[in-house]
Amino acid sequence: MTTTTPPITLDAVRDAAAQIKGIAHRTPVLRSRTLDALVGAEVHIKCENFQRIGAFKFRGAYNAASRLTPEELARGIAAYSSGNHAQAVALAARELGSTAVIVMPEDTPRSKRDATAGYGAEIVTYDRYTEDRVAVGEALAAERGLALIPPYEHPHVMAGQGTAALELLEETGELDALVVPVGGGGLIAGSATAAKGLHPGIRVIGVEPEAGDDTKRSLEAGKRVGIPVPRTIADGQAADIPGELTFSVNQRLVDEIALVSDDEIRAAMRFVFERLKIVVEPSGATPLAALLSGRVGALPRRIGVIVSGGNIAADRFAELCGH
Repeated sequence: MTTTTPPITLDAVRDAAAQIKGIAHRTPVLRSRTLDALVGAEVHIKCENFQRIGAFKFRGAYNAASRLTPEELARGIAAYSSGNHAQAVALAARELGSTAVIVMPEDTPRSKRDATAGYGAEIVTYDRYTEDRVAVGEALAAERGLALIPPYEHPHVMAGQGTAALELLEETGELDALVVPVGGGGLIAGSATAAKGLHPGIRVIGVEPEAGDDTKRSLEAGKRVGIPVPRTIADGQAADIPGELTFSVNQRLVDEIALVSDDEIRAAMRFVFERLKIVVEPSGATPLAALLSGRVGALPRRIGVIVSGGNIAADRFAELCGH
């Protein structure tokens, strides 16, 4: 009989928490009685929109970058990303005295592109619908001798992302369910590792936009399934196939995947703006959209939700939520 060692463990998440302590923010957990009444459960919202760079991605990026050798840091870091991981690697590189080159889609929201450049990164663009960002990023890193930090296919990145769930559970105590947005799968892989490591009976629920249901299809098929590049307002979840490492974790630990429409995402963004007074980007709003629209059935009593980010320009927010 053979056994497969998981790419990350609860101990790895705890080690990541120690590595990023004092660098990454310990983000707040918010409550809303109105939300509880609408959902019919006690909901605890982990607000990663208050994280550095405005999203959870800084946790994994810094955890990975801070473990590079002095020689690697001197040569520089490369990454590919639609926006939040780009900003996270750019800031992590700056914090560590290194430099960053980021491969970004041509249609990345301007606010995310400008923020990435503002952290000092060089930006190289590609067409997400005709080019493979992994191939572009790997070629660039090899050509320039850079250390490549992918957005989710990396044990230190996944472990770093899991610190969000670790902090949430430290503050709330045991929860019955954890609801997490799913793009490439790094956040939910790290979160599920932390959550089930601490409380094996917790139900882990991922949420994807309807147009980007690659993880749901993959879990149902028992193998990684690719789809056309999704066209959705949740640009941070526009993955076309789950990561190999992340899927190996999520196949074991994720209990179900819920899907939400773009209209349901807009409604959730507007709800948290009006009721909790916080700004959440579309990808960050998908777990709340799933709860508010009834996409998750038979809800338990105490639920944790990870709002993954709040990086959205004011005009784009108004465009999506102003109707």
